[in-house]
Amino acid sequence: MSESSESDGLPTVEPAVVDRSAKTGNVGLLVLLAVALVTAAGVFAILDRASAEPYVMGLLGLLAVVGVFSLFAGAIGLLRFGSQTDGQGLARRFLDTMSDGICVTDLEGRIVYANTAYARLIRAEAPSEVRTVERVFSSEPDAADVIFRLAQAARSGRRAEEEVRRAHALGRSDGSARWYRIRVRPLPGIGRDRSLSVWQVADVTRDRDAQENSFQALQRAVNFLDHAPAGFFSADPLGRIVYMNATLADWLGFDLAEVEDGNVRLADIVQGDGAVLLESVHGAPGEVKTGIIDLDLMKHNGQSLPVRLIHRVPVGADGGVGDSRTLVINRSPGEDVSESLRAAEVRFARFFNNTPIAIAGVDKEGRIGRTNAPFMRLFAGFVKNDPRSGLGRLVDVVAERDRPALAEGLAAAAAGQGQIPPIDVAMPGDRNRSASFFVSSVEEGAGDGEVAVVYAIETTEQRALEAQFSQGQKMQAVGQLAGGVAHDFNNVLTAIIGFSDLLLANHRPTDPSFQDIMNIKQNANRAAGLVRQLLAFSRRQTLRPQVLVLADVIADLTILLDRLLGEKVELSVLHGRDLWPVMADLNQFEQVVINLAVNARDAMPRGGTLSITTHNITAAEAERLDYQGFPPADYVLIEVTDTGTGMPPEVMEKIFEPFFSTKEVGKGTGLGLSTVYGIVKQTGGYIYPESEVGKGTVFRIYLPRHIPLAEEQPKKLPEQTPLSDLTGTATILLVEDEEAVRAFAARALVSRGYTVHEASTGAEALEVMEQTGGDIDLVVSDVVMPEMDGPSLLRELRKTRPDLKIIFVSGYAEDAFKKNLPENEVFNFLPKPFSLKQLATTVKETLSE
Repeated sequence: MSESSESDGLPTVEPAVVDRSAKTGNVGLLVLLAVALVTAAGVFAILDRASAEPYVMGLLGLLAVVGVFSLFAGAIGLLRFGSQTDGQGLARRFLDTMSDGICVTDLEGRIVYANTAYARLIRAEAPSEVRTVERVFSSEPDAADVIFRLAQAARSGRRAEEEVRRAHALGRSDGSARWYRIRVRPLPGIGRDRSLSVWQVADVTRDRDAQENSFQALQRAVNFLDHAPAGFFSADPLGRIVYMNATLADWLGFDLAEVEDGNVRLADIVQGDGAVLLESVHGAPGEVKTGIIDLDLMKHNGQSLPVRLIHRVPVGADGGVGDSRTLVINRSPGEDVSESLRAAEVRFARFFNNTPIAIAGVDKEGRIGRTNAPFMRLFAGFVKNDPRSGLGRLVDVVAERDRPALAEGLAAAAAGQGQIPPIDVAMPGDRNRSASFFVSSVEEGAGDGEVAVVYAIETTEQRALEAQFSQGQKMQAVGQLAGGVAHDFNNVLTAIIGFSDLLLANHRPTDPSFQDIMNIKQNANRAAGLVRQLLAFSRRQTLRPQVLVLADVIADLTILLDRLLGEKVELSVLHGRDLWPVMADLNQFEQVVINLAVNARDAMPRGGTLSITTHNITAAEAERLDYQGFPPADYVLIEVTDTGTGMPPEVMEKIFEPFFSTKEVGKGTGLGLSTVYGIVKQTGGYIYPESEVGKGTVFRIYLPRHIPLAEEQPKKLPEQTPLSDLTGTATILLVEDEEAVRAFAARALVSRGYTVHEASTGAEALEVMEQTGGDIDLVVSDVVMPEMDGPSLLRELRKTRPDLKIIFVSGYAEDAFKKNLPENEVFNFLPKPFSLKQLATTVKETLSE
């Protein structure tokens, strides 16, 4: 907002000034001394010499004391003189002419000086209404952190600069949002004055708006040439059309895709004598010659199109011919040739002068010549600005490792080579920023010594997206592999655990083999835990989501975390106010926090601090976050921060991969962070790590906010008493393609009194149903089977037995196959691996329902 618009309707306000010069006291002292001297002189004139002599000596002594005191007071700044006051007045007049608001404060936050622009910016109508910057922005919650950082910098005597957004202009409660840039710097005091702080406030809303509109300007600029009211094409020396705008392609009836593929030649649109006329426009070596030719172009359907060509062909010093630039004016009946030409020239100039793409001309020595504004904006920090040597060499604006490739491309352009491949480079000093250079040759002498035109497009965000997509593909592939391994391993573990239970049933605790069998079962259960971690990473585990308040969940974990972290690590927990609820599996979320805490503890062998903080993130705040593929929405953020050793970038790229670990052999499975990643993703959240070697690591977890429905009520689980009698007399159809699992399950159920019919496939199960006449009380079926899977088998069984009870058994999560079943289908689920007791209990409960 301009200064005039800010001051509309406000009177001119003299700024509040605090002056510590004490010049009023100085003047009073001098007046008092003058009166004393005049009075003494009068008295001495009345007295005789003998009587006045003691008084004269006393007065001289008094004057000597006053003189010494004045010198001392002047040295320490107690007395100040007119020259300093004049300098202060000049400084104030200078500051009052500045367009930015200036406010000077002391260490106690009191205003020492504020210029007119500052009073106008905050809309203060009187000196008493002038407030410090901290008080002006205190009513804006979004500015609290910014003002706090600036105030800290002011108190510590540092320079600082921040930008803050307000919903309305300062001093107003309506209107559009405004952006303000706030700077603070120290101003050392003079004499006995303490150090001061200079606050500078400026309205930068226009700059922000210009940045937001830059992308739309790019789209408009690209359309200028394609939709100009004049045609344009370029042909190489071999007669191939290298470019044709949409206007000319429409006139001639060509498809732009066909032109871009290089399938259209100059001979396809210019035939006979017309081609001879174009060849006649040929200058001497080093000359650029332009010819105006009226002829007929040939349309795609064979019809002719009368046009005027403004044809330019650059010729190098060696006689080599470059690509032509040809402007085409439609001379068909009803076309205003002069107006079309004028409009085409204007639009053509606007396209090259206002395009957001960075463009620069380069001479044969590689020096930068003419450039446009986007080029200077992109490379302003790397180019020179010396009036004698110009902007320097183009290769100096890229990283050192990419300079040979760019130099080779420029050399090819200087040699008149066409079709130079794009050159991908990194910016010097920042390998995260990158750009693509497109080099187009220009014959020497065709443009003020330029031999090439270079187009540059920043590709930093594109590279980041490519890296993220590649990482996502890799994680997806590893997840599929881990899930497949976990499924097959679950079948093996089910058989081991099941047959161990059968053996334990036949051995007493005093039997020498009993302890060996128990060891087998315990290690199988440990292996089952690893499998569950693999399933968590591949997002195929069974989750029991419920509404959670994270502050309560983490509070319940505090005692456990204190024991895990030990005495060397301090735990700090800080929760935001009024945290939103989330929908997550309680046990799995606790596992996420514990895994991150254990990793943080191992990263701080000498001790440190582990901080867990939570707060709400609104959709507007999420939109401002710089995460690729992060949809804006309401989230609850959990930050787990340690002060440990940190991780280098090459380790950060692999931390979520299963079995990757930086710990010593035997001290970790490498599944901790992969489990965290899988649980967060399966819950619908996002996790982003940041780390710096020597400073520590922070994991930020964003879980979606859960908004309960009006009719939604908390679910109360019925109290269940464990079943003591696990026997039964029902008839069960057991369908399992894994022979070892089927054999264990059949023996387990038979030992509990059930009649069991076995089937290895879904088709075989239908045959058993037909053989038994449908006299089956319960079906226990695997989900993943050859020929016919579990859900398909259920649909077939429902045709004849709609009330048949069924238990699905799978190593994957229940949700992985539930989508393949009809809506509202009733079934029970038993995850693999399971024990004999779990199988018997599930069967008993299902039959009792």
